[in-house]
Amino acid sequence: MAQPNEEFLKKLLATFRIEADEHIKTMSSGLLELEKAPQGALQAEIVEKVFREAHSLKGAARAVNLRQIESICQTLESVFAKLKEGQLAVSLPLLDLLHQALDMLGGLIEPVPRFDEAKTDALMEQLEDAAIEPLSGSVSDTAKAQTPNPGATMRARTEEPAPAAAPPPSSLISDTVRISTKKLDAVMRQVEELLSPKLASAQRVKELREITASFTSWKKQRVRIRPMLRSIARHVEIEDKQSSSAGHLQKLPKLLEHLESEQLFMKTLEGKILSLSKLAERDQRTLTGMTDSLLHDVKEMQLLPFSSLLETFPRVIREFAREQGKQVELAIRGGEVEIDRQLLQEMKDPLMHMLRNCIDHGIETASERQKKGKPVHGTITVAIGQKDSGKIEILLADDGAGIDADRVRAAASRLGIVTAEEAAHMDDQEARALIFQSGVSTSPIITDISGRGLGLAIVREKVEQLGGAIAFDTHAGVGTSIRINLPLTLATLRGVLVRIEEHYFVIPTPNIEQVARVDRAGIQTVENRETITLNGQVVSLVRLSDILELPSQSTSFDTLPKIPIVVLGTGIARIAFCVDEVLGEQEVLVKSLGPQLIHVRNVAGASVLGDGRVVPVLNVADLLKSTVRQSAVSRGSVAHQKQDVAEKQSILVVEDSVTSRSLLKNILESAGYRVTTAVDGIDAYTTLKTAAFDLVVSDVEMPRMDGFDLTTKIRADKQLMDLPLVLVTALGSREHQERGIDVGANAYIVKGSFDQSNLLEVVKQLI
Repeated sequence: MAQPNEEFLKKLLATFRIEADEHIKTMSSGLLELEKAPQGALQAEIVEKVFREAHSLKGAARAVNLRQIESICQTLESVFAKLKEGQLAVSLPLLDLLHQALDMLGGLIEPVPRFDEAKTDALMEQLEDAAIEPLSGSVSDTAKAQTPNPGATMRARTEEPAPAAAPPPSSLISDTVRISTKKLDAVMRQVEELLSPKLASAQRVKELREITASFTSWKKQRVRIRPMLRSIARHVEIEDKQSSSAGHLQKLPKLLEHLESEQLFMKTLEGKILSLSKLAERDQRTLTGMTDSLLHDVKEMQLLPFSSLLETFPRVIREFAREQGKQVELAIRGGEVEIDRQLLQEMKDPLMHMLRNCIDHGIETASERQKKGKPVHGTITVAIGQKDSGKIEILLADDGAGIDADRVRAAASRLGIVTAEEAAHMDDQEARALIFQSGVSTSPIITDISGRGLGLAIVREKVEQLGGAIAFDTHAGVGTSIRINLPLTLATLRGVLVRIEEHYFVIPTPNIEQVARVDRAGIQTVENRETITLNGQVVSLVRLSDILELPSQSTSFDTLPKIPIVVLGTGIARIAFCVDEVLGEQEVLVKSLGPQLIHVRNVAGASVLGDGRVVPVLNVADLLKSTVRQSAVSRGSVAHQKQDVAEKQSILVVEDSVTSRSLLKNILESAGYRVTTAVDGIDAYTTLKTAAFDLVVSDVEMPRMDGFDLTTKIRADKQLMDLPLVLVTALGSREHQERGIDVGANAYIVKGSFDQSNLLEVVKQLI
């Protein structure tokens, strides 16, 4: 008996978590609206909405015996009641406390609850104090003036649980059903498998049509030779009469009789083939219609409005902007556009990273914006729109400072991604495109949240993995906009089937810009690379067989005057690949290669064609990278890449704490660096003047000379001014990080979030 009760409790808790999550999200959105809403009816309406959500969550928590959640909701109700009655004014400190309470509720509803009793008690005490005495002082006169009479207040309390506010029970039963996403995914996989028999049936219909066409052709030839046979028969009959021999006459009628009966048999066979062909076509149309309809319906079940992802963004942006000391407004448009649930999950972190970038690198401080004649509040816009061909476009735009092409050139040149000469010959658009290269960052200092140059590289990689493309546009002083194109669903894709000799491949359609045939005479060689001109632009031309490292034989590339090409692009690169034949476009189901082959270069998966052939599905992003890599090798630019250092690189660690000094020394020596230590800034500067080092890792708070003063002294020394310096300190405020930037530190790592891999990554990047 205990087992069924345990199972029921698990299901009940799972249902509660879903419901509680919805209540918390609604309350969080309400608090953000409350911060912007003017005093009056609108503010009262928002408070009422949030009040009801807290009340509903309290009741749900009581039903599953979660007393901690119930207690927090009870305290929140007290605060909202004071706000509702006008006895408490809305203030930023109060809203901060309420947001912290929602964070605690979010931690408590997780499968493994996060609960800190001391922090919870302290926060509840603050909220209770706020309900008695406002954090921002006494209640404003306006709020007092809006306080209703006691009778009205009592009526409002009495009417609070009015049933009219809740939707009718019948609508809840008939309109929505909660179902596990695992079950939906299982159904989707089964429906996807119907694509194989659908393609196979289409192939059978095609083969039957070919047989019918061959049979019709043979029938026409048979009709043409019948007069010849009769003529031969008459000639033989005359010959036999003249020779007085009936031997041939006895055999010929049998032959003609067989041919006539064969004609009747062939006519019957033709009827059966035509009938079979029609039945196959009918079955194929039925199977195709049912498969497409079922696949469409299941895909629709997997779609969620984009707003379900965006609803957490306003609060995150608010908190991050406040940490940065900036004023930012977030505008969201097109949240009703629906997209595959898995795509939403995959895009959450990339979108969050780009929004943080907009604040950290794009939006200026209020004083800087005033100097430029801009509004004090910066604006970040997130717009989602649906495009043709089953795609959506996500636009992220800010009205900040834009991307400085010169700083990108300098960062890329410093990392060895391009040479100084190559950087100088790049136009601004080409230079700015380097921000998608790993390690390139325009931040003056590396911190826990920015400056590593990995974020946009990871964003591009994620977008390309999802079959999308990313592009950007920026103007100095005006702002930056990033456009991401994604498919609506990840289940199936359309691909173009190409042939290279006896090998067949599928290239995903979303990344194909153009399919064409070009004249051999139009191919030109520029810097040892073959190029063609398409739509007025010069595009590199390569053999797909070379990139895939296939055995080379005589191909159409060597013999035909016109060469089939497929132009691929991901928003960053654009390259034309020549193939032997383009066989057409079709819908394909991509199958994973499995964990053993997941790292196979240039291949994203495999698909089964209608005729049973298994063909690779190419990874366009890998193809473009492989092409660039091969081109770099052919031009001899390997010499510009970083070489392994034969001698160990030397690092000076400056730390007054014996424990911290030993820890840093051990971490760096274990990674292969030669480490020297110093106990404070004066000791460190003396050591730097007597020996050569590749990098300095220093604490900030030290006796005699602290880390800030040491950094200032190093930057003022002509011999040491270019020496990379990392500050590792417990001082994590924005003011201290800004001071680190001002004195010239290359990186700023806070000990509170210290991780040895984090330190080693920064050191590797700077040396």
